[in-house]
Amino acid sequence: MISEADARAKILEAVRPLPARKMSILEALNRFAGDDYLARLPLPLFDNSAMDGYAVIASDCKRGARLRVTGEQPAGIDRKLRISTGETVRIFTGAPMSVGADAVVMQEDVTRDHDEIGVNVDVDPGEFVRRRGCDLSEGQKILAKGERITATKLALLVSQGFDRVSVGGNVRVAIVSTGDELAKPGKKIRPGQIYDSNSVLLRGMLEKCGAVVSMSEHCRDDAKSLEEVFRAAAKNEILIITGGVSVGEHDLVQKTLRKLEAKIDIWRVAIKPGKPFLFGQLKGCFAFGLPGNPVSAFMTFLQFVRPAILKMMGANDVELPRLPARLADNIENASDRAHYIRGKLERGNFTPIGRQESHALFGLSQANALFRVDVGESLKAGKAIDVQVWE
Repeated sequence: MISEADARAKILEAVRPLPARKMSILEALNRFAGDDYLARLPLPLFDNSAMDGYAVIASDCKRGARLRVTGEQPAGIDRKLRISTGETVRIFTGAPMSVGADAVVMQEDVTRDHDEIGVNVDVDPGEFVRRRGCDLSEGQKILAKGERITATKLALLVSQGFDRVSVGGNVRVAIVSTGDELAKPGKKIRPGQIYDSNSVLLRGMLEKCGAVVSMSEHCRDDAKSLEEVFRAAAKNEILIITGGVSVGEHDLVQKTLRKLEAKIDIWRVAIKPGKPFLFGQLKGCFAFGLPGNPVSAFMTFLQFVRPAILKMMGANDVELPRLPARLADNIENASDRAHYIRGKLERGNFTPIGRQESHALFGLSQANALFRVDVGESLKAGKAIDVQVWE
């Protein structure tokens, strides 16, 4: 049995980022940048008004001053308007500043009288003016290689005129659930059967990572059927198998993989839940064998499969986000493995929730955070901790 840290290190050492590819910026949301991107243009691109009002020379604008309106500049094409002492131009938010103006007075702070305004406030130079480049300088890095491309990053790229972007490789995944006890959702179950919830759970988690689920199959506990499905699944970058990876007589996954000349690198990990975990390679495809119990499958996916997928997609950060919290209850780990407690993070407090057993899917469905408790560790309520979150 290998330690959790050694298992993660071994997996991440084995996988490599896939070749980057170019795609439309409209398709790049939540993917990972394949290159560094630098600003082509300053933001704002030109001095412009931050308010609807009047472009003015600040030294003209003492309370009670009167100015002549010589033109109007809406947002859009620069009309190249100029002002001199005693003049003003009607201006709107985002519109280019008039030549000669050094400030904007808000429309609420003037009184308009035909082609004149009366200024009701004192005005300082630079007031309500957005200066060229004050937000972003030309040549400044706007996106780092391996960084997740969020909606706001997309908007920034578009502001620089990019319409295509380099992103990390496309990871195709095959899901194979095993076990005579499993029935497909919507089908009538027989005594002793349960519905195959793991396939749906894994599909949702894979799609959240950005991977492509190209195949999802269920196999009975039959060696020949497993061989056929594993051969087909090996055409993908990753194969995830749930169930059949323990040591029972009907647990055929490891035996079948070895028959297909797969190289098994990891078998069993010191983690709770999730001990019967397998990692290996089958004809260039990375194979992950996850336990059949849903909480164990969930946990091993988060701790081992997710980081591998993100690295293959080109991510520069493969860790789950961590947040500080206060422990709401006493917690003790008397087992021989590190224990991931499922719980609710709410208003800065972490409360263990539901039965902390590998089959307890309802409790998992109510949780939004994990807390790792080391072997022999005993913690009191109120302790400051860090928790992992996956949403």
